[in-house]
Amino acid sequence: MSLWVVVGGQFGSEGKGKVSAFIARQENIDICVRCGGPNSGHSFVNNHGQTIVLRQLPTGFVNPRTRLLIPAGALIDPTVLKHEIDCLGLPSDRIGIDRKCFLIEESDRKQEQSLGLRERLSSTLCGVGAAQARRVLRSEDARLARDGVVEHPWMAKYLTDVSDELNTSLDRGKSALIEGTQGFGLSLYHSDFYPRTTSRDTTAAAFLSEVGVSPLRVTEVVVVFRTFPIRVAGEQAGPLENEITWRQVQAESGYPYPIEEHTTVTNKVRRVGRFDWQLALRAVQVNKPTHLAINCLDYLDYSNYQIKESDLLSRRAKAFVRELEHQTGSLVALLGVGPRVDDFIFQLGKERSSSEDSKSDQYVAKVAG
Repeated sequence: MSLWVVVGGQFGSEGKGKVSAFIARQENIDICVRCGGPNSGHSFVNNHGQTIVLRQLPTGFVNPRTRLLIPAGALIDPTVLKHEIDCLGLPSDRIGIDRKCFLIEESDRKQEQSLGLRERLSSTLCGVGAAQARRVLRSEDARLARDGVVEHPWMAKYLTDVSDELNTSLDRGKSALIEGTQGFGLSLYHSDFYPRTTSRDTTAAAFLSEVGVSPLRVTEVVVVFRTFPIRVAGEQAGPLENEITWRQVQAESGYPYPIEEHTTVTNKVRRVGRFDWQLALRAVQVNKPTHLAINCLDYLDYSNYQIKESDLLSRRAKAFVRELEHQTGSLVALLGVGPRVDDFIFQLGKERSSSEDSKSDQYVAKVAG
């Protein structure tokens, strides 16, 4: 039995979807559960060079034997969800939607628009926050997935009790992964940037609550970082420590072509900044990971792009990883060196040699500065 929880350590877009997809294949995960709602997309590039973007389903679909679940704490947009199921061509026996998922209505999107949430907070206007508010207020027009089958009969064959299914599977020795949403810096409760946050908590504990599984079940917590954190466009989205430009990232990394990232849902250019060590330490303190994942090592040095062995990492990248492990007290199990699912160096359980430490430690002060 194993239960993995994947958590974002910054402001979202750390690469949780890519990490979850990789683990689903690497560990041959039986069940993958996706928390949250359609306001945040998880994406990765497959081996054919296609960018896969999912807003509701888990990225664990890449393993053809993995069952995909959406838990009771999630909010679903039936149109978005059906589109993803149809596009991926997934058989019905691979998908489960908890009967108690909350349905997002068109009125929720209109409500967020009328409140000016995009102008005030850079909201995606997907209706998630408004729907969450209706759920908490237990409005008369509130509908769960079990109520929505009249209007959306296609959902009927997917309805299940995710908590019961997951707990029973774990009792039988199965493996599972919970794919968290957004990032710790956006937590409604624990971020220092309220009200410029998302509409829910974004910690490992919160995801376990959404799914309905005990913390004592957890065997692995992976907090995901990226070398250059991002926030969505507009100062109204909240501050970003030591913000820089994508042109600076390109110049420092030696990338041979311009690099620029866009938000998954709204397709706006993301703001980018230097690594925030204080935010990272706080994310680790609250989520207590067993391992870390670090993406975008190729943004430190283009020479790291799609390499296959940690020994081949640039000195700057090695120093960064060592400093991350030193400051957080957690080992880095996944080294991301590109956008594809396979662009990882997986070193779970690998011991570093003292010679590796001495080679990279001399660069730590330089990188940390």
